[in-house]
Amino acid sequence: MNSGTTPPPRPDQGPPPTDKRKMALAAVLLAIPVVVLLWVPHYARVEPRLFGFPFFFWYQFLWVFLCSAMTYAAFRLTLSARGKTSHEAGEDR
Repeated sequence: MNSGTTPPPRPDQGPPPTDKRKMALAAVLLAIPVVVLLWVPHYARVEPRLFGFPFFFWYQFLWVFLCSAMTYAAFRLTLSARGKTSHEAGEDR
């Protein structure tokens, strides 16, 4: 049951227009951590050390934060690419 604040979507409207370039950039942002972290020979070494930790460990830990930032940026790009919708983020449709 609709609360009356927004009309229900009409079946003939179809999906909202989407900016394909922003969606492609979001996909690239999500793919970067996957590719980099699967390329193990790139970071499978001991030097340089950071506070006594081998490169192998602190490099992966650094990617926890980088991956979070890239995922958030991809999320924001996706919202931006879809444009205005009839509902707020987190609201039931």
